[in-house]
Amino acid sequence: MTTDVVAMTAPVARRRVTLPPMTGKLAAGLIIGGLILAFGLIGPLFVQDPSQVSDIGLTGPSADHLLGTTQTGQDVLAQLAYATRGSLAVGAIVGVLTLLLSAFFGIVGAYAGGWLDELFSLFTNIMLVIPGLPVVIVISAYVPEKSLLLVSVVLAITSWAGSARVLRGSTLSLRSRDYVLACRVAGEKRWRILLVEILPNLIPLLATQVVFAVIFAILGEAGLSYLGLGASGSFTWGTMLYFAQNGLALRLGAWWWFVPPGLMLALFGAALSLINFSIDEIINPKLRNQTRSARRGWRMSREQLRKAKESTL
Repeated sequence: MTTDVVAMTAPVARRRVTLPPMTGKLAAGLIIGGLILAFGLIGPLFVQDPSQVSDIGLTGPSADHLLGTTQTGQDVLAQLAYATRGSLAVGAIVGVLTLLLSAFFGIVGAYAGGWLDELFSLFTNIMLVIPGLPVVIVISAYVPEKSLLLVSVVLAITSWAGSARVLRGSTLSLRSRDYVLACRVAGEKRWRILLVEILPNLIPLLATQVVFAVIFAILGEAGLSYLGLGASGSFTWGTMLYFAQNGLALRLGAWWWFVPPGLMLALFGAALSLINFSIDEIINPKLRNQTRSARRGWRMSREQLRKAKESTL
């Protein structure tokens, strides 16, 4: 009876051990990012048309307009809801495309080796030395009608090479491990070794690369839109800041026009950064130990300060 219970609980215990530890940074990042994601998905269902013009332009927050109106009477809350959805869509598209491109040219090429690895490495190096933001600006300037998908594809094409280099180095290291060599000797198929033995060990690294790509995409799109080179006819955090700048919102004191998109941009970037830091601690045990040592030292210094205060009384 006892043996059966131990056998049943052993897989559960193993699953608990393999789960990433929930730290304060990870919890804060997930909560902030989840709230912004829920607002972007559900918010547009409960607001009016963001392009609807009224005769009450540039009014502050009120019961009818919780975040006020723009210079042409458009509801800022409605624009913020649709802009959140647009910026998140750009981040998601760039994250997925970057993951696919970097995994294909980094992992597959490094595992295959030979001339295919050399070819993929050469192409990655060429893409790596091409300046991303200037190329995006040039392409955006010469394309009159730009959609969110086009902007996302351009951002993804110019940002995957760095991730591919990191994944290639990790794959080359994993390819020479003993368990991979044992699978080759046992006659396992190459695709199974890649998917079952190598790819699971790269999941934390893939996750941090995707998070970094999403951060880059949202900030890059916001910068392009702020310069007037963003997607045409779409609402994003960058386009809201662009129209607020053109409407002289800062000079007129209309803080409700430019503060919400800027705050959302900063909060979501901070949330993804906290998640990225937590993933780095999972990947690098030394970093996790340094964080614990810093916390322990901070607690000891606080205890020493308390004892010093008690001794002076």
